[in-house]
Amino acid sequence: MAAPPIAANNVIWTTLGPNENGSMPIGNGDLAANVWTEANGDLVLLVAKSDSWTSLGKLVKLGRVRVHLVPNPFTGAQGAGGFTQTLRLEDGSIVVQQGANRITVWADANHPALHVEAALAQPARMTASLELWRTNHPYAGPSPDKGGLFEFGSHAVPIAFQADTVVPATGTEVVWYHDNQASIYPLVLNQEHLGSQLEKNPDPLLHRTFGGALLGPGLVNQGDRVLVSRKPQRTLRLDLITLTQAPAASPAAWQSSLASLVRQVESVNIAAARSASARWWQQFWNRSWIQVTGSADAQHVAQGYAMQRYMMAASSRGAYPVKFNGGLFTVGHDMSANADSTRSNHDPDFRQWGNSYWNQNNRLLYWPLLATGDWDLIQPWFNLYVNALPLAKARTEIYDHHAGAAFIETMTFWGLPNLNDFGWDNPSEQVQSRYMRYHTQGALEVIDQMLDEYAVTQDAAFARKDLVPLASAIVTYYDLQWPRDAEGKIHMAPVQSIETYQLTAVNPTPDIAGLQAILPRLLALPAGLSTNADRATWARVLRDLPPVATGRTAHGKIPPLGVGDPDGTTVILPAAAYPKTSNVENPEDYVDFPYELYGAGKPGLQLARDTFAARLFPQDTCWGQDGPQAAVLGLTATAEKAAIAEFTNYGQQRFGWFWKSGHDWTPDLDNGGTGMMTLELMLMQTDGKTIRLLPAWPADWTADFKLHAPGNTTVAGHVQAGRITDLQVTPGSRRKDVVVISGAPPQL
Repeated sequence: MAAPPIAANNVIWTTLGPNENGSMPIGNGDLAANVWTEANGDLVLLVAKSDSWTSLGKLVKLGRVRVHLVPNPFTGAQGAGGFTQTLRLEDGSIVVQQGANRITVWADANHPALHVEAALAQPARMTASLELWRTNHPYAGPSPDKGGLFEFGSHAVPIAFQADTVVPATGTEVVWYHDNQASIYPLVLNQEHLGSQLEKNPDPLLHRTFGGALLGPGLVNQGDRVLVSRKPQRTLRLDLITLTQAPAASPAAWQSSLASLVRQVESVNIAAARSASARWWQQFWNRSWIQVTGSADAQHVAQGYAMQRYMMAASSRGAYPVKFNGGLFTVGHDMSANADSTRSNHDPDFRQWGNSYWNQNNRLLYWPLLATGDWDLIQPWFNLYVNALPLAKARTEIYDHHAGAAFIETMTFWGLPNLNDFGWDNPSEQVQSRYMRYHTQGALEVIDQMLDEYAVTQDAAFARKDLVPLASAIVTYYDLQWPRDAEGKIHMAPVQSIETYQLTAVNPTPDIAGLQAILPRLLALPAGLSTNADRATWARVLRDLPPVATGRTAHGKIPPLGVGDPDGTTVILPAAAYPKTSNVENPEDYVDFPYELYGAGKPGLQLARDTFAARLFPQDTCWGQDGPQAAVLGLTATAEKAAIAEFTNYGQQRFGWFWKSGHDWTPDLDNGGTGMMTLELMLMQTDGKTIRLLPAWPADWTADFKLHAPGNTTVAGHVQAGRITDLQVTPGSRRKDVVVISGAPPQL
């Protein structure tokens, strides 16, 4: 079955843009850019890279590149003469066109390079200017750079902000870099009583050096930051080639490595590189698809699904996973040197909620990539935890005096709690933030995601290298961290149930559900992938798990403090005991999503539906999970409503799929991730070998789809009026495991 044409979801604008708030996204998974036009006809690229972390652990842009043509055929092109700016999903490019004049911007899918190619009706000169905004200044006092550094709260930091360095021009290139001459890393470890680990876990920030080179055929320097054409030409090209080294031996060594990289990239024929990059995108879109029609809402959902997947492909093949709060596509503008960045007025490096990874948010970007078969895109998310595991194990040994590992919800990319949550000058080894103190559930979810990938790919090397070591450490932590009660069951207390029930909860439902979900699957792995000791621990923890708590509703809702009405409906509780709410999540519904202990076609469905109906905090945008949870429970109308809300939660920028910030920041990528997950679960759910189709699919939505399922299986087909035709299951032997759920399930 051929993929439906992805170009049906392309975005076309017919006027020039005003500023950075009118940008489109491109990227190759590591190197990305917001691309926009301005009223004078200039083309601007705000360039980002997934590993450009500063001395303070802040993920920043590389810089801006401004492209100006003289004469400029795009000046004044406000709807006249057929002006278009098109985001072409089929090859990951942006094309700006006015009559016979065309500029194509594309990120090379196979090399660390961005290209701007102009084909003009009349000869013109190109000027390409590098624009930088960071300066050298102390941390104290207001400055644009300090805004959004959630990690440090209002505490003074003894590390200065650094400017970028522009290399003196040598004739045909503009070269610049940022070299971290200091690092917050030793301070973080010492503040968290982990100074003994400094020699064992190398500093990931000190002398991390990142930057790039601008060059192109026929371009020469006009100062250190500007390139110009030697003469007017009809065909013009600008190349941007980038490099990060962590650490670089010296700035000079980094420059030498960059020069070698430039020679390597420039030796590739540009037409061949362009064709190879386009082939990568074609193969990417052929991995999987969901194209929905049948109503205006359905078409919005289809386009939103495609855009979220595109943005992940453009920004999740680098060394680090995409940040939930804007990813690589945050924007901003130059500001006064003594003005703080705020939500409404900020520089390009600002992002609300800072630079830590928040598992509850970030996981939502990556769950849907399992059914799409995008293993290359999900690997950075798994690497975040696997690479940080040695330090996490050492932290557990020092703090808790036992084996295993735990990850706090909000963590730096090297795996530790951020200082704002841990607490400055904290004399104890206990996280001070009541929102995060015992919030370790997220790693269970990462293991569940890894198990899903293994179930599909059957990749033994992945299981042996990544899955089993992480699972062994995390489950060991749960085995040893708490005592057993009189009945031999693990007594988790004091703990919390997500962020909503803090400090004094007992036996939280998300943690128990997570362990109930992963332990049988770990024990079912082929014996050669784990040790006897691993399997003994997994079996013991599974045997000793306390049950998920149940109780009765109070006035039809989850009961406060666990005390329900005698005649209330039986529901799952957030924990066996819990305090008043302190946030707006529904941890009792984690039994549905992410852990799918209940669901369409599984036992106990009515209990799970009653629990969902009694939730205190309905929410179907941002990180709200009404969509995927309703889909798992076969609640079609609720899931459909959520999918529409998620995929029409447009942001305030011209590119509406830079999702509205909600609780987070623009683009709110966990909103789009939740939308993708909702749509996939409406269409297909798996349970061991069983593949259930249409568990929550609206009868008036038509779809063409291809998704990945366990056992190296793909399922494709056409859905119309609640029926599947042209069903193709590969390999064919798996057709017997496919169940199409017919009829209209009960609705909430």
